[in-house]
Amino acid sequence: MNLSFSYLGRSSFDIRGETGLLRLAPNLSREPVAFDAPLLRPLRFREAVSALHDVVVSDLRFKPRDKSAYEAWKKNEVRRLATVRSEARKVATAAVLERQKQPLPPDFLRLFEKCRKRYWDARQDYSDYLRAHNMELWRVLMPCDPVITVADDALLFECFSADESSYGCLRVDRGAGFGESKELKLGTTNVDYSWDLYRHFQELRSYRETRFRVDPAGFEVATRGTGQLREEKIDLPDGWLRGFLQLQGAMGLPMRKVTLSRDAVYSLLAFLRRHKERKSPRALRFELLDGRPPRLVLEPWEVAIDSKSTYVEGGDSAPIRVWGKRRLLALARVLPLADSFDVYLLGTGLPHFWVAKMGEMTLTLGLSGWTTNDWTRSSALDLLAPPVSPPDTLVADARHFLRGKRSATLDEVVAHTKFDPPTAAAALLRLAHTGQAIYDLPGGVYRWRQVMSAPLAELQLGEPGEEMQAARAIVQDRQLVITTNQEAPGGGTLLAGRHGKTEIEVLLDRDGAIRKAKCGCSHHYRFGIRKGPCRHILALRWKATMWTGKEVDGTWGSWYERMRRWAGR
Repeated sequence: MNLSFSYLGRSSFDIRGETGLLRLAPNLSREPVAFDAPLLRPLRFREAVSALHDVVVSDLRFKPRDKSAYEAWKKNEVRRLATVRSEARKVATAAVLERQKQPLPPDFLRLFEKCRKRYWDARQDYSDYLRAHNMELWRVLMPCDPVITVADDALLFECFSADESSYGCLRVDRGAGFGESKELKLGTTNVDYSWDLYRHFQELRSYRETRFRVDPAGFEVATRGTGQLREEKIDLPDGWLRGFLQLQGAMGLPMRKVTLSRDAVYSLLAFLRRHKERKSPRALRFELLDGRPPRLVLEPWEVAIDSKSTYVEGGDSAPIRVWGKRRLLALARVLPLADSFDVYLLGTGLPHFWVAKMGEMTLTLGLSGWTTNDWTRSSALDLLAPPVSPPDTLVADARHFLRGKRSATLDEVVAHTKFDPPTAAAALLRLAHTGQAIYDLPGGVYRWRQVMSAPLAELQLGEPGEEMQAARAIVQDRQLVITTNQEAPGGGTLLAGRHGKTEIEVLLDRDGAIRKAKCGCSHHYRFGIRKGPCRHILALRWKATMWTGKEVDGTWGSWYERMRRWAGR
């Protein structure tokens, strides 16, 4: 997807006497947004926004290396260096013999230091030039500028990682986090972001008053048509926007909430810092028994961490396993500031959300089920969606109400629109998937927030794929029968099933990824799993590993009640 941004100058941090001004340049091609108020707790904001930066630049995707060119270069280099050393030895020997007759110049050390300083200054200048001018390299690290929302009661900063697996949202209460704002225009916009601005964040200090400003002057300049505007055009990677909105849509689904103490999260992060997994399984396992402290088990070591000062509520639950736990290291910077952590779980292999509560600030870290959102794993989130899309008229009613009120709970949407709760939840989920709303987990409300200047259509987001849609239909038509679900001899799980006359076999490794599969359909006969699993394999894996045991009848009501039962509500 091609996007255009317009900025007046760049975001900056200026120190004038004993006052610092943190100025964020908004995207002038969107609705006017303004905010200007003193930042009451700059140190806490500095650490929280730095953790958000770590989410933005994280990219844990495996990148295989092609070493053929390196091996050829290494052989040529050995021969070249042997020749160079031989010639250099002859020249150096002759030069040393010649210099033995001459004394060293008196300013030899001064000249040496001068030349060395010149070299390192040139290296630093070149590095600064690349950072300022090579936007293509910068966009590899950050596909899209962060989104900031100025709401009635809070400011929200949102970002999404380059590897499409981590979502971050910093929420700051306006009343407790900022002073009175002289200029205020509610809305959502992108803000210019750079490595220089990240370094400026590190200069925030408690002894210096800092004003936080989303600068409204740029909108006036844009209206006058000045030539000072800076235009940027970027091409978002395929799947980036869809993954961004999928994670946000998942935030509004009924989830199992687990509260962890700070010492439990510290033990988890400290262990991850010191140990590296060498074999499967690599999951983080939640063991939740009603009335007992929640337990985290790190696989494959089977190291257990108990959160002894918190307790599980809502009944017992089967163990829930999630992957890609190293992304949790982004929480390290806010660990000393956090009072406790809430973890929201959708199920094994599904997205999970970690909320660090820091007084007037909360940092939400949303993680996909695995570190990478590839075709063997991302299907589960699509299958969680309602069985059918709500009519456009119902979605329009929910949009009109939420846009006028700007934030509302599910009960308020139900009361105003006269929808039943399942229909209202489906309509709000649809708004989230099209980039028009977000569910604020810490606040427990839906907020009107357009991630782009206009609603997004399915064609812009990209279709989930024919096999994915068909797999969802198979799960819901009650014709899929599981005949085998047992542990494989070499580890993992062996599944077998039947859908009509089609026989299916799947081998999952200990991390739940599809390693081998066999199916009698034409898609698998032609492509195997080279172009992704067929609909039957996806449906069998979903039903065997994540099904709740309750059949659904294909309505909003059954879908919603199934999600609520799983969440223990």
